[in-house]
Amino acid sequence: MHPPGGDLARPVRPGEVIVARGFESKSVADQQEASQTAPTRGDMIPAAQKTRALARADLEQRLRSATSAGHREMLERALKAIDEQAGKS
Repeated sequence: MHPPGGDLARPVRPGEVIVARGFESKSVADQQEASQTAPTRGDMIPAAQKTRALARADLEQRLRSATSAGHREMLERALKAIDEQAGKS
């Protein structure tokens, strides 16, 4: 059995799908366009700030309920690290 149009040299195998010429190049063009519209590092900075704020709020909540001195100390160090990181960006 040969595909319609007869311009392909090999027969169609059962389950094989024939696509129009250029279909793959359309996919490549779509991928190139998507990469050009992908967020840049500058666009991601607000997301990093939001993540840092959420992490800080979580640490503060955990610090309020911490009972062990060692655990409180570890949480305080983590808060300090987040604050230092925020100062660098």
